[in-house]
Amino acid sequence: MAEEPITSGGTTPRRIADDYVRELAELDPLIAVYLGVNPEDDRLPDLSPAGSARLAELGRRTLARLDEAERGGAVEDEAERRCARLLRERLTAELAVHDAGEDYRSLRNLGSPVHNVRECFTLMATGTEAEWRVVAGRLARVPLALEQYRQTLAEGIERGLLSGPRQVTTVVGQFGDWLEGEVPEEGAPRSGSSEGGGGRRAGWFGTFVQDAPESLRAELDGHAVAAAEALAALRDWLRDVYGPAAADTPDPVGRERYGRFVRYWTGADLDLDEAYAWAWSEFHDLRAQMEAEAEKVRPGVGPMAAMKWLESDGPAIEGSDAAREYLQGLMDQAIRDLQGTHFDLAEPITRVESRIAPPGSAAAPYYTQPSLDFSRPGRTWLPVLGEERFPVWDLVSTWYHEGVPGHHLQLAQWVYVADRLSTYQVTLGGVSANMEGWALYAERLMDELGYLTDPGHRLGYLNAQMMRALRVIVDIGMHVGLDFPADSPYRPGEPVAPDHAREFFGLYCGLSADFLDSELVRYLGLPGQAIGYKLGERAWLRGRAAARAAHEARGAEFDLKAWHMAALSQGSLGLDDLVAELSAL
Repeated sequence: MAEEPITSGGTTPRRIADDYVRELAELDPLIAVYLGVNPEDDRLPDLSPAGSARLAELGRRTLARLDEAERGGAVEDEAERRCARLLRERLTAELAVHDAGEDYRSLRNLGSPVHNVRECFTLMATGTEAEWRVVAGRLARVPLALEQYRQTLAEGIERGLLSGPRQVTTVVGQFGDWLEGEVPEEGAPRSGSSEGGGGRRAGWFGTFVQDAPESLRAELDGHAVAAAEALAALRDWLRDVYGPAAADTPDPVGRERYGRFVRYWTGADLDLDEAYAWAWSEFHDLRAQMEAEAEKVRPGVGPMAAMKWLESDGPAIEGSDAAREYLQGLMDQAIRDLQGTHFDLAEPITRVESRIAPPGSAAAPYYTQPSLDFSRPGRTWLPVLGEERFPVWDLVSTWYHEGVPGHHLQLAQWVYVADRLSTYQVTLGGVSANMEGWALYAERLMDELGYLTDPGHRLGYLNAQMMRALRVIVDIGMHVGLDFPADSPYRPGEPVAPDHAREFFGLYCGLSADFLDSELVRYLGLPGQAIGYKLGERAWLRGRAAARAAHEARGAEFDLKAWHMAALSQGSLGLDDLVAELSAL
């Protein structure tokens, strides 16, 4: 494990890549928080157009350095070659998105600059007064960051580069959720809840600083109120100015923009028509499997009714604290069972935390990677959305995806081998389709290993697989402008328009209406991201099958544990490279 994985200087691709990480962490302090470096830095990134331009210029300078290194023969071995290929592909894809003006319309319900600002506070250390002072400094800068972001969106209005109206409506609602709650006036009694009148509106920021030391409380409360007021002003501007300007903007992005985003999210130029047709074959196969599994849950009623019964009357956990503990136990048990049999995990990787997501999050659970020194462990996050009852039928497979053996084993292993690769390859160079493909593969692995024999749990797993197949269908179909095929059970021959896509999704995926509404907005706001789960899993499965076949062809035994660890120790790869690299292990 690397003690100082971020290096400086030199002309090899790995050193150039890590110089890029170091310089990017200086330009974008949120990157430093994510990596767990520069702990005394209390800045926020410049979210104005000028800040975006500086990030792009750093990417161009890094590509120029890489060109020079390759001309000079610095790519001398396989490790350097793999790093150089990844760095060039990633920076080229990112610059293509930037040059198309996408920064000017970066308004969406998940992963926007404002979402990232809030999330960074959940990742910051708060164990000492000194650490809280860093929080105070960063919190004081929130109003400026939000104003810079507004300037960027306003420039987008001027350039005719706007996000779609569904994103505006959803984000305005999310910001309203973030603003709920007050900070009591000085001298008034405090409470762990956000109830009580007479306070100053501070919302989520006020809740976040409630556990701060008394010596900093007044300062932090003041910054929390100022941050909330700035957020309220941004929300009102989005509603009153940006929303009307964006009213006629189509939510789907069209084939040209979609192609750029697909390269960004998958590291590949995919054949979208082939992927769309393949997803339909997966849909029909999964539909048949779900019919069979539903018979074991509630005979004669079909998958949707069986899942509805599991949701309302099946086994459930009462209370968010109990849900968090249940999910923690699920991950701890998976580590105990898989360690030494299907994985060889270093001690830092065996630590993972289950957390409750902050209010106003998108509906989907998510995972955050450990810091580079493992002082902050990997964490899974459950959005509770105001609920206190949590059915378990779909949580089990989901936490195999988010936690163990899914995102946590891959991304924590990447951190552990950073010194063998480069910091870039195991953090910022991550390709979404690779990571989400592994996590979906992890769900399938647990099914293969017999962990999903409970009919409800297995129906939840199949429903998760169906959701990912439907994502490929509706994401490509909506954005590229395809039709439902002739063998579709829903509106054959008609266009995959957003409203029809949402209805189609709801007919064949047993998730709540609120979740599916959030998902549709997500797909429209992050075009190309959602297809990476199922297509990434396909790449992982093809790579495993090819590696097994190669071993058998030479009369060797295929060691799945060794393959897993070798595969997880490669660092990031785009789908253009993933199958070939996995096949050779």
